[in-house]
Amino acid sequence: MKERPAFLDDIYRPDVKVGRFLSVLVIFGLAIGMKHGVQNNYLSEIVSIDEFERGIVDAFRELPGLLLIFILALMYRFADSKVFKIGIALMSGGMVGFLLTTGIVDNSSVFMLKIIVVVFMVLFSTGEHIIMPVRSTIAMELARRDKSGASLGITTSINQIGTIAGLLLVTGIFFVLEKKGFTRIDIIGYRIVFAVAAALMTTAALVAAALQETTLKAPRQRFYFAKKFTKYYIMEIFYGSRKQIFLTFAPYVLVREYRADPSMMSLLLAICSVCIMFCSPLIGKLIDKIGYKKVMVADTLILVFVCLLYGFSHRLFTPAIAFIVICCNFVLDQVISVASMANNVYVQRISKDREEITATLSTGISVNHIFSVSIALIGGWIWKVAGLEVLFTMSAILGLISSIFAATIKKSEEVGN
Repeated sequence: MKERPAFLDDIYRPDVKVGRFLSVLVIFGLAIGMKHGVQNNYLSEIVSIDEFERGIVDAFRELPGLLLIFILALMYRFADSKVFKIGIALMSGGMVGFLLTTGIVDNSSVFMLKIIVVVFMVLFSTGEHIIMPVRSTIAMELARRDKSGASLGITTSINQIGTIAGLLLVTGIFFVLEKKGFTRIDIIGYRIVFAVAAALMTTAALVAAALQETTLKAPRQRFYFAKKFTKYYIMEIFYGSRKQIFLTFAPYVLVREYRADPSMMSLLLAICSVCIMFCSPLIGKLIDKIGYKKVMVADTLILVFVCLLYGFSHRLFTPAIAFIVICCNFVLDQVISVASMANNVYVQRISKDREEITATLSTGISVNHIFSVSIALIGGWIWKVAGLEVLFTMSAILGLISSIFAATIKKSEEVGN
């Protein structure tokens, strides 16, 4: 049997095979990178979705996260690997749907186009949310004892390799098209990107279908709430609220306020992915070394600074400098988001077994989406009525409260203490 690279052997148990799982993450990341590279420009410039509508669209897109515990309840007898396969397959269907929408841009009303795009966004999002908890569980299950943080960091980093390639490919596609006389509002570029992304996601689904069940066969409880996870649920509420503001509106700041084109957005996201690729293992090791609590607190304190720059850079700097500041801020925002893996490690340390981990992470995702859906609905309205300053000041306040709450976590909560 071919030996694994030394750095993988140090992190993963000797009795498990991680190659196919990591391969899926690379291909999956490549497709995701291409989609994310053009999504905001596609919604703004082709589908004509404004700031207010962007919030409404994302509220629908986040519904699968809100309903995740009910969705997974239907699959409570399935092994984690099977749930993972189903999630990838749904994402593949959503990506193919995006490709189909590029064929009806000129043959349907703007309203109908928006509805159809939202439907496929929800389908894609359903698969994306389904794999969130099981991907983390699989990564931690395959790791050696006390290497959970490092495993989460490595899998995130490997996923980013594919994402970087996808984003750079988008940058190249639009660069070539621009040289040939096409503009940012021509559909051809989006059609090419979605076609390649759909093919890649379908390939990821086929590779995932061959994943072995191995030890991941224990059924999960249908619903799981436990008092000992109360702090985790509250942290997820804060995380879901401030995450949604960045996920929905930070890219739109660049696209609509600073006129960033698909090539620029993809290049910027590629830079983010490179930073995440190198920082994820370091953050994972940092969690193992200094503890999840300190990482949680530091993450949310940095977030306050990030929020204020998003909201006030245009008032503090000239337009050219403000754009550079926002781009740097966008990268920092993406990097610190990786620190949310500390929440998963916290759950693992206070859980009695893997089944409880998966059930709790699933519940946590639904809990944070209760507030993220609400934030998405009102965020666009706040931007339109009160401005960027108010929107991101709200997020800064949430970050500060989250940091204070994280500081109350005690090591004595861990199993075995």
